[in-house]
Amino acid sequence: MELTIFILRLAVYILAFPMYLLNFLGLWSWICKKWFPYFLVRFSVMYNEQMASKKRELFSNLQEFAGPSGKLSLLEVGCGTGTNFKFYPPGCRVTCIDPNPNFEKFLIKSIAENRHLQFERFVVAAGENMHQVADGSVDVVVCTLVLCSVENQEQILREVCRVLRPVSERAEVGKSLEPGGWRLQ
Repeated sequence: MELTIFILRLAVYILAFPMYLLNFLGLWSWICKKWFPYFLVRFSVMYNEQMASKKRELFSNLQEFAGPSGKLSLLEVGCGTGTNFKFYPPGCRVTCIDPNPNFEKFLIKSIAENRHLQFERFVVAAGENMHQVADGSVDVVVCTLVLCSVENQEQILREVCRVLRPVSERAEVGKSLEPGGWRLQ
């Protein structure tokens, strides 16, 4: 049994060595940032097919959170390739934030395919530091498949609360509010 474990560990070390070497040379992060969007484009098609009904259900009431103007202002944190766009309500103003600048060309393609949205801007930044987004400036923040990969979950949630418009300024208030006035879904 010990020999089997030793052989398996050795195999893992051998397979992982190129990644460690690239990381040591400072190239691994660049490779991941450059090629991850291509992988995600393919993965998200399959993922959206599996999750379409659930996403429609989760995003069905977004318009209820529109501000006084009646237009919904939405910030998507970790937007990736924009796979959630087709589930957002018509006329929704979308701002995207992602630490990987290589997603921008995929976002442009996704916006072209989702003409029912009004694309505001793409911000290259981590969710933990969204200083480019003004306090109380958005009605809804969406982050799907993001919180598991950020460095500081508490900080990103503080930033989300900072950029959300206070409930008292909303045209219509959601029915299930968490303490502090923010609706968590």
